[in-house]
Amino acid sequence: MSRINDYLTEAGTFFLATTDGDQPRVRPLGAHMEMDGKVLFGVGDFKEVYRQMVKNPKVELVACKKDGHWMRYTGKAVFETDPKYAEAMLDMMPHLRGIYNEETGNKMMVFHIADATAVDIPVMGAGEDLLD
Repeated sequence: MSRINDYLTEAGTFFLATTDGDQPRVRPLGAHMEMDGKVLFGVGDFKEVYRQMVKNPKVELVACKKDGHWMRYTGKAVFETDPKYAEAMLDMMPHLRGIYNEETGNKMMVFHIADATAVDIPVMGAGEDLLD
């Protein structure tokens, strides 16, 4: 998992694809961390992306590095139930506490990608499995 987390850190912004009925939806994300052997991501419980993943947990994430390589990380979104993960995410990105708190009622929902494949793909040539 460290290889995936490092890849995301190097890329900076990455893109998460979900489905809304039969329509694909893609949005940029940046919140991620590695904890307990998993790469974790955060989204708001008040956002469409959260509702889309609850309805259909199949997701795909794409990250692009400056050297032209890009990663495709595909699988099933699994939401964490232990609040320690949301707290750790908010500790890592404290500016988000203004959005996710008791006063606003918004919750940070943290998920990892299970049953996953992850491939580092160069501009030319075959991809490399990042989960080996």
